[in-house]
Amino acid sequence: PIPGRCAYFVERKKRFCKMILAPGRRFCGEHGQEEEENDRKRIPCPLDPKHTVYEDQLQKHLKKCNSREKPKPVYFVQDINAGFKDVAEIPEKQVPISSLSREELEDLIIKLKKASNGLELPLKEQILSHQALQEALNDPKNGESAFKHLKQQASILGNMEKLHLLGPGRCFVEFGAGRGKLSHWVDVALHDVKNVQFLLVERATTRFKVDGKHKRKNSVFERLQVDIQHLCLKKVPVLEKKKLPVVGIGKHLCGAATDLALRCLVESYTTCCDGENDEPAPKRSRTDKTEVASNNSADNESTKEDCKPVAGIVIALCCHHKCDWTHYVGRDFFKSVGLGPVEFNYLQRMSSWATCGMRETTTKASTSEESEDPTNDTEEHEETFSKIENGSGALQGILTVEERKEIGCLCKLLIDHGRVEYLQQRGYKAALQYYTESAVSLENVLLTAVPSPSLIPEPT
Repeated sequence: PIPGRCAYFVERKKRFCKMILAPGRRFCGEHGQEEEENDRKRIPCPLDPKHTVYEDQLQKHLKKCNSREKPKPVYFVQDINAGFKDVAEIPEKQVPISSLSREELEDLIIKLKKASNGLELPLKEQILSHQALQEALNDPKNGESAFKHLKQQASILGNMEKLHLLGPGRCFVEFGAGRGKLSHWVDVALHDVKNVQFLLVERATTRFKVDGKHKRKNSVFERLQVDIQHLCLKKVPVLEKKKLPVVGIGKHLCGAATDLALRCLVESYTTCCDGENDEPAPKRSRTDKTEVASNNSADNESTKEDCKPVAGIVIALCCHHKCDWTHYVGRDFFKSVGLGPVEFNYLQRMSSWATCGMRETTTKASTSEESEDPTNDTEEHEETFSKIENGSGALQGILTVEERKEIGCLCKLLIDHGRVEYLQQRGYKAALQYYTESAVSLENVLLTAVPSPSLIPEPT
């Protein structure tokens, strides 16, 4: 063991405990039961059995345990973005793909191709960059993983600029923020713009955050530790006070989290704003020139330049196999093409074929989503596919690797198109595009949306 550190060997981690000791102690409090002279009994914490506590100090511990139920923030509204759960629609038990007969699998593929008929494939390629990241991209100290992340972030910012979303008087809400790198680069890009707010939504506590790098006086950063499923943006104090138009952003927003974020933006937030504001809905200028807007946004005048409280949405999509019919926003589209929850559950699992083929196990950390820091679990989106789930044995001789990849891509496209239709039905001009090369990330599709031009009043 390291001098001054706990002498307990953690078998699961194959190393000694690293806790710093009190003078004269050999073990830390967690592993103190190993000391022969210590007669006090330690028991698992009833709130979280992953750690233990002295039995005679249990009541004191329960009052300060990090796993205790904490007061809910004002913007927490239970299941506000969860969607409607129709019990009759949810299959009682998911049948593995490998258990499907050849005829059942072929019938499912026929349904998929029929539903996908007429959809744009391949998508339009819109790989852009942004000046804000040029210095970082040219830094020779970057490793391959960091360089890939920077290229993706640069393209996301480039697409935001193309949609005129990088402007003053706005609140940028980063869903699944993790370390907050995307918001950081948006902040850098807006170096001379005033009245900018950032909300970083992340349900887990995050290590190695870049929040300390935000030094501009004209922007304010705030973290919201809440599941997107329960986030009511309207009740976030800064939005309630300033009523800034919102731009929703995200880099690889995992599976159902994308659907929760879309519903958070265009249903719960938009509906609340439309229903509670006495003033007419803010309108968005066609030109959206930053220079003009900057002069008019000293206070909150820029809110009058958007016809919707949500000025835009830019989300890099990810992990379609983690989508959920209950939360999915494109259910109406699926039903319109003759598909339901049973087919959806198969297709969302088959979507993994687009990136993992028939390999028994694969992780994004080793393929497309190499993390900038190995300790950052929220950005790795590590996933493992079993041989059974991929139907390796059942599909041998039925589908080639290329056919499986094509089917996986169709599944992803169909799920994403449901999201596009959902946004279009709610007055947004939505689109899908490849925002980076597949060599940089296999999850390279970007969903963008801005208020439909038909809803933007002509300038007077």
